[in-house]
Amino acid sequence: MKSLLILGLVLLSVTVQGKVFERCELARTLKRFGMDGYKGISLANWVCLAQWESSYNTKATNYNPGSQSTDYGIFQINSRYWCNDGKTPKAVNSCGISCNVLLQDDITQAVKCAKRVVSDPQGIRAWVAWRNHCQNRDLTQYTQGCGV
Repeated sequence: MKSLLILGLVLLSVTVQGKVFERCELARTLKRFGMDGYKGISLANWVCLAQWESSYNTKATNYNPGSQSTDYGIFQINSRYWCNDGKTPKAVNSCGISCNVLLQDDITQAVKCAKRVVSDPQGIRAWVAWRNHCQNRDLTQYTQGCGV
């Protein structure tokens, strides 16, 4: 019985953590999704953004008390503008998706929504972590040795 309880706790922690990509694994995945050069944004910029927003974790969330919104998934896409979580006041849902799909291990919907975000005039500057950690920096380390 005790071993079943321990197994249950281990499985629960795996479920809550979600998929945490390795740097090169994410770079290759994003390249397959056509992110390298999308709207003029290099693959290294996308990998840098994901590192600083979520540490490459698909299940990452961050509540923003000021706007009563939450950031979801590997790109930390915000519920005020881009997805519907059913609890954010005055949400717009410009990606037309439930925020829960941004927490899946399969990042297809997260990539589609990120492409929608950068199609707005603010572009990749919509992400504070990108402005603070990636903008105007040498980002070669983010794709170096990944074969992309």
